[in-house]
Amino acid sequence: MKYVFSFLVRVVTAIDWPLMLILMILASVGLLVMHSAVGGTDWRFADQTRNFIVALIAMWVIAMTPPHIIMRLAVPFYILGVLLLLGVFFFGDTSKGATRWLNLGFTRIQPSEMMKIAVPLMLAWYFQKREGPMNALDFLVAVLLLIVPCMLIIKQPDLGTALLVFGAGFFVIYFAGLSFKLLLPVLLVGIVGIASVVAYQDDLCDDDFDWVVLHDYQKHRICTLLDPSTDPLGKGFHTIQSTIAVGSGGVYGKGYMNGTQTHLDFIPERTTDFIFAVFSEEFGLYGGITLLLLYLLLLSRGLTIAVRAPTHFSRLLAGSITMVLFIYVFVNIGMVTGILPVVGVPLPLLSYGGTALLTIGIACGMLMSISKYRPPVS
Repeated sequence: MKYVFSFLVRVVTAIDWPLMLILMILASVGLLVMHSAVGGTDWRFADQTRNFIVALIAMWVIAMTPPHIIMRLAVPFYILGVLLLLGVFFFGDTSKGATRWLNLGFTRIQPSEMMKIAVPLMLAWYFQKREGPMNALDFLVAVLLLIVPCMLIIKQPDLGTALLVFGAGFFVIYFAGLSFKLLLPVLLVGIVGIASVVAYQDDLCDDDFDWVVLHDYQKHRICTLLDPSTDPLGKGFHTIQSTIAVGSGGVYGKGYMNGTQTHLDFIPERTTDFIFAVFSEEFGLYGGITLLLLYLLLLSRGLTIAVRAPTHFSRLLAGSITMVLFIYVFVNIGMVTGILPVVGVPLPLLSYGGTALLTIGIACGMLMSISKYRPPVS
């Protein structure tokens, strides 16, 4: 009995309760919207409930693991992830034109998902080992550690996941001391590139024009973003229908389970990538703002944990995890509202999907581990 009580105390004290409260509210909203999106409690709703339970268990296990133990797993976890990505490259299963899965016989896995955790973990470990003044070579090695998995993921092709993995690693490198002055040329090139695409849209989006660095489907996503009406029943259908759903919700929304775009099957992928359109149609502008405020609280708590973290490794890891959650929210909502191209990025704790929820559960568990851990006083 004594050991059981001791374990329960450890379980309770391992949780960062402000963060946990925010996650519980978002998870409740997620299940509420999922119930409406599927029109009841069918297998997808039951699956999502199970996914939340699995993610919660994973989060609790990681939360009870001290950061220095997590740090020891960084190198083997990263190496395993890269080896699995190489396995996908040579032996992967192809589905819908993409080779993203590896068949292990008893199950099929998507190694690119684990790199969302493995890359920032590895880079945080790397900079912890080099804490102090760093030179250009140190940052070059870090960039190589980041580029290798990103290139393997792009080859699948899976640009959305590659961008998330790149963002996770980039923020670690930036927080480790990368000068903002080095980023200015990249930002200028990006601005000029976007302006050029907008200015020469007709020529660049011509079917015969080859973008070289992008696949045809990626080119069409960008061109469809610029003018969805060019293919309203094809590539522009997702963007047009999602923006109609968001706009038709108005200020107050149509009410729970009353979304016409949702329940007449106009919103594509309404349980996954476009679930924000379902939420906005039923809860309106006020509901959307409330949801954004909840995400803002989540990000604020993550950054607070990062600032208070006791070690360099913990600060870098917590900061990176928080910014990756920001990328999830920004890209997904930007995609649904028509200001960003359509990519496969889920909305945290709302979109259907076991792998994405498990990744977020592990990430939040790491935040809790960092928040509650205090190094022993020597």
